[in-house]
Amino acid sequence: MPLSTSDRSLVEPVIRRMNALRPLSAEARASLEYAMLDGLQRAGASEDLISEGDPVDSVRVVLSGWLCRYKTLEDGRRQIVNFIFPGESCDSHAFLLPVMDHSIATMTPVVYAEIKRARFESLTRGDRSLAEALWCETLVNNAVQREWAINLGRRTALERVAHLFCEIFERLRPVGLVDGNSCVMPVTQMDLADATGLSVVHLNRTVQELRASGLIVLRDRTLTVNDPDALKAAALFSPSYLQLYRFS
Repeated sequence: MPLSTSDRSLVEPVIRRMNALRPLSAEARASLEYAMLDGLQRAGASEDLISEGDPVDSVRVVLSGWLCRYKTLEDGRRQIVNFIFPGESCDSHAFLLPVMDHSIATMTPVVYAEIKRARFESLTRGDRSLAEALWCETLVNNAVQREWAINLGRRTALERVAHLFCEIFERLRPVGLVDGNSCVMPVTQMDLADATGLSVVHLNRTVQELRASGLIVLRDRTLTVNDPDALKAAALFSPSYLQLYRFS
């Protein structure tokens, strides 16, 4: 049975991103679309989809909204270790481990698909293009994690924040969520501070510095980059670690 226009629009970010990693066969695309539509779920903002220590028996794929991976110290301090955007999965191979080693929380209302382990394994066994796309996603996630480690360990505050903004643009672009030089920025300054290892005061000061330099405009939950090349230069940003998105 063909998908309706609304159904196809809902799952399109995932298909676009998978195709950017590895071109999917028609069969893989159809099987993945129906699996996602069968497992549709919704969650509000500031909810944990899964917590550290929970068993994993399914794969969650994000259709709309923003999430974050995070860990919390015993005294309550939180470190966001990555964002998860539409089209991305919440660790497509996490079910190979007994429990989660981190938590995943919604930052905005989200729509996601939950695909049970048996069905997911059937999908990947049945089509090499889908299996390869998902392994490519894992490799990209590893590359992103290395960049975030460099952010926290070596980049200055201004470089960290500018680098994060550059990366967000690069990751949203393949799924059609960048409009010219603008994209939505629905997260709070606390979220950005927890992602960059800065205090909220330091984060605010750094954002103001980027604004004053004319590099960005951050208003009404929208980020506009006035001069992408200049922002990349300020961030010491090279998109090479995201080149898998451009595989062809």
